[in-house]
Amino acid sequence: MNAISDNSKAVYLTILIIFITAFGGFWLDSIGAIDLTNITSKFKDEPKSVLYATDDEPSLIEREEFEKEKLKLQERIEELDKKESIIFEKEKELQAQSERNEEKRKGLELEKKKFENKRNENAGYQKNVKVLAKKIGNMPPLDSVKIMINWEDSLIIDVLREMDRAAEEAGKPSITSYLITLMPKERASRIMYLMTQI
Repeated sequence: MNAISDNSKAVYLTILIIFITAFGGFWLDSIGAIDLTNITSKFKDEPKSVLYATDDEPSLIEREEFEKEKLKLQERIEELDKKESIIFEKEKELQAQSERNEEKRKGLELEKKKFENKRNENAGYQKNVKVLAKKIGNMPPLDSVKIMINWEDSLIIDVLREMDRAAEEAGKPSITSYLITLMPKERASRIMYLMTQI
């Protein structure tokens, strides 16, 4: 009979030790000395909780968080829509105000033009009054009155007043009272009355 080699003895002894250890472990577990299920559970991977699963299917917590974010986003969209609506209304009000201001500006420009035209007309009128007053003052009184009685009352009054002013500036007596006395009586009284009223 061949002798068993040292390597074979070592393998047999290792198998025997493993068998005895396993048998002893099961025997100790059966009598309650140790709890093999508790010990072996430490070496096993526990299945991940459904709440925190990270596979393709989202977990319950991720779903809840997603729904919360979705709700927040919806609220934000509604808030932005409200702000956009308010901004649109403000823009419409500003546009209307701008149009009203533009109309006022055009109205003011028109009034300014009218005023400037009137002022230019008055300036031309005043210039004409001064020229007429000078000419009437240099003419013989009877000839002056013959011309003046064909004018409107307002022009006669303005010319007589200009003659008074020019005479006062020159330090001379005015002949306007004398000219009025040369006019027809009814016209003269009307001119004198208007000069006290206007």
